[in-house]
Amino acid sequence: MEFANPLFLFGLAAIAIPIVIHLFNFRKFKKVYFTNVKFIEELKQQTRQQSQLRHLLILLMRILAVSALVLAFSQPFIPVKENTSDRSSVNAISIYVDNSFSMEAQSNEGRLLDQALNKAREIAFAFNNSDEFQLLTNDFEGRHQRFVNREDFLELLNDVELSSLSRKLSEVYKRQADFLHEAKGNRTACMVSDFQKNTSDFGQILQDSTIKVYVIPATGEKTGNLYIDSVWFEEPVYRVDQLATLHLNIVNDSEEDFEKIPVKLSINKEQRAIASFDIQAGAEAEILLPYSNNAQGLQYGELSIIDYPVTYDDNFYFTYEVLNEIPVLAINSGDENVYFNSLFKNDSLIDFQNADVNRLDYTTFNQHNLILLNGLNFISSGLSQELKRFAQGGGNIVVFPGEVADASSWREFFLNMETPFSYVKDTFQTRISSMNLQSTLYDDVFESLPENLDLPVVFKHYTINRQVKSMTEVLLEMQNGDIFLASVPAGKGKLYIFPVPLNPEWSNFPKHAIFVPTLYKIALLSKPFTKLYYTTGKEDAVLVKSENTTGENVIKIKSIAKEFEIIPEVRSAGSLISIFTGSQIKDAGLYNVNANDALITAVAFNFDRAESKLESYAKNEIEGQIADAGLTTFSVLSDAQNKSLSAVIAEINSGKKLWKLFLTLALVFLLGEVVLLRFWK
Repeated sequence: MEFANPLFLFGLAAIAIPIVIHLFNFRKFKKVYFTNVKFIEELKQQTRQQSQLRHLLILLMRILAVSALVLAFSQPFIPVKENTSDRSSVNAISIYVDNSFSMEAQSNEGRLLDQALNKAREIAFAFNNSDEFQLLTNDFEGRHQRFVNREDFLELLNDVELSSLSRKLSEVYKRQADFLHEAKGNRTACMVSDFQKNTSDFGQILQDSTIKVYVIPATGEKTGNLYIDSVWFEEPVYRVDQLATLHLNIVNDSEEDFEKIPVKLSINKEQRAIASFDIQAGAEAEILLPYSNNAQGLQYGELSIIDYPVTYDDNFYFTYEVLNEIPVLAINSGDENVYFNSLFKNDSLIDFQNADVNRLDYTTFNQHNLILLNGLNFISSGLSQELKRFAQGGGNIVVFPGEVADASSWREFFLNMETPFSYVKDTFQTRISSMNLQSTLYDDVFESLPENLDLPVVFKHYTINRQVKSMTEVLLEMQNGDIFLASVPAGKGKLYIFPVPLNPEWSNFPKHAIFVPTLYKIALLSKPFTKLYYTTGKEDAVLVKSENTTGENVIKIKSIAKEFEIIPEVRSAGSLISIFTGSQIKDAGLYNVNANDALITAVAFNFDRAESKLESYAKNEIEGQIADAGLTTFSVLSDAQNKSLSAVIAEINSGKKLWKLFLTLALVFLLGEVVLLRFWK
């Protein structure tokens, strides 16, 4: 047993007071004469013995009452063995309250969030008012990044609302540990959450041995959830009057089967498709919604289902652009190429331009999606650098070498593009023997192919050296194993490499049937890839072509449905501009990206689906996770049968307090004294 106020033990000297009173308060007996002396002596003897015993018991009661009262004021306690904190120091307490969407589930105290806030209040009252408190939520707000007293902490709790942001437990703990690192005195971190299984990554936590951590589960009613998890298109590009097939993945995170659930697709606020689906408990379903795009430009899509009680993930937003024109530039060494002109010049979808290699305007490169290098024998260092910058900004390049290619300059070009190719001339006649039909380039070009397909003949070619560890995708291959068409990532774009010029003396490829779909599909795929949707609170960059913004334009992101607008962080990267929203966008929906009030693109944001999987760890499972992760400073707390959470934490911090017991004993001893004085005459 230890004492919180050991100086009060000097008060035990007060037991001398009843002893002194007892010694100087002897009762004086009067002599009474009786005729029968024998009986008087017996009565006198018995009376003295009883009186002495009565006085001794009263003295004992008084001594014990004083001792118990002194001990009560010295606040005795039985310390917890594993608690090694300094009780004389000020406590620094960081309390995390999970306010993610999963905390909207119901409990016996209302929402789980309400239960968590009540537990946070109890934690605060388990410590002293002089201690320092920090509140932390999934929002990681700036106003929460400081210590406050208990009164201010309770005020901050009143402002906590549900948030669209979801945080991994390891991320929360790191934020708490970083904040407590500079604190003086005893450091304590408390986590109040429903501890969903997909966000509670105990195994990723790097614990700080100086921080004591209390894990406090908020438990509620078991609730199922039906939600739209993700969407994607079957086609890589979108065109007017072309059939588009939208795929969506539905997840049933419940123990109930669903039948005939409707799902509705709206494009630009017009309903374009509707379907119904059946899904079993705990399963996923892929739904296909085919429709046709009836207009060019930006398209704003919304999917919706009906589910209760968790509704925040029943809508899914996405945006995409139906192609208007694809700008293509051919850089020629000499005359324009007749095959390129025949393929692209009269196509309304392709904005095709020719340029001579000796009269190039490099500033126009980023205005194109695709550059065709036609018959160049030599590539200057300046052109090589500009092509590299073009590829880093997301541009695609197709290479048809010249008939007398300068091996040295082409080698430097490939090294500059960080690709492993070099050209060596081979005059052996062969033919193309295989096509990579699994590639994006050819996956939807042919409905079926005959077994004996007549593929182009190659009379002579340059040999493209293979590299085992490169990310090269072979699209067309010759009988002798040489590459006829390969693609390799270059910056944020792609480099397509052919081993022959577009000359019938080298191959009949430009006159063959596969020439048109090959070059045309390369042009279609050169449209910069844009994400259909982003997730709120994530650090994904929105990429925009730099020609859409000029000068000192201020880029803003504005909600279509609400009066909401932000100015995001903007970074330039080659011919692309990267836009970072950080955690500024918290509502799911459709947004326009403007530069000086001029629309440049549109983006969609959806809530993090990590919160849609409501399965959480029970108390014993959390204890198992903590043990498996070796988190020795972590302990799981919950309300005891006859104790509040505040009392449980206070007992752990200060040990088992005994002052109430000694105060009760003091009252019992005083009552015993009263009984002896009143009833023992």
